[in-house]
Amino acid sequence: MDKMNIKTISLVFSACMIIFSLVFAFLVCWPKYSELKSLQTDIRVKQDELNWQREYLKNLIQIKAEFKNYETEFAKIDTALPSDNSVPSFLNFFQAAASQSGLILTRVSPSGIAPSLAVPTVNETQLDAALDGPYPAFKNFLSILEKSSRFIDVENISFSSPKQKEIFTFNVKIKFYSY
Repeated sequence: MDKMNIKTISLVFSACMIIFSLVFAFLVCWPKYSELKSLQTDIRVKQDELNWQREYLKNLIQIKAEFKNYETEFAKIDTALPSDNSVPSFLNFFQAAASQSGLILTRVSPSGIAPSLAVPTVNETQLDAALDGPYPAFKNFLSILEKSSRFIDVENISFSSPKQKEIFTFNVKIKFYSY
């Protein structure tokens, strides 16, 4: 064989090896490279989500710490609008307020519980009551209701002329609220 044939064969072999290497790289390595790039993108997205969630959690912890400063105000709101719709609990308060002011509770009848028209998550309970006592005691009773932390609306007051000296019968229609 002469030197020229060996060079030609060597050149052809080298060219074939280069072409084979490129085809191998394109067919085998390129899909793996694309998959690697896709995984790296997914990792970056997940890291961004994780950083966002950490920041969100950090903000929630900060808000919770700020809410601790307002616990007394939240307790006042819970007192004003209790979560239980306990008519007996309110009647106990009502009776205590009447006794404290010097009135006698002679009749009481809860009218029922209904959702508030203004705020559907708030319940309204109506109460009709009759109280006997002097007018100054009734003023004191209304003052106690007004100063109460509960949301109470006095809707209607009527009274009759005194049966004895200064003893009136006061008929009161009241609404109180809970959620």
